[in-house]
Amino acid sequence: MKHMNIVRFKVKPEHINDYIEALKKQPVWNGNIEGRAIQTGENTFCAYGLWESKEAMDAEMDSMVSWLDTIREMLEEISPDLGLTDPVSGPVIWER
Repeated sequence: MKHMNIVRFKVKPEHINDYIEALKKQPVWNGNIEGRAIQTGENTFCAYGLWESKEAMDAEMDSMVSWLDTIREMLEEISPDLGLTDPVSGPVIWER
């Protein structure tokens, strides 16, 4: 079953272009069907990845966290509870 992860980011205004460039240079992760990002506000973004399966996503999690470590300095805290990212994931239950 396909699986999807979605992550919300709040980027420091002075790093918006750097963040966008970093997105473009993400590694190609095994089992990742596609990824996209949208700008939802002046300095807020959401990115998603569509995966072949939860197992495929889980197998690449360490690599995704390593990539995230390279952009942490560009991010603002979303809230004390969430920290720098607001990630969610789950099985795809509908698609067109």
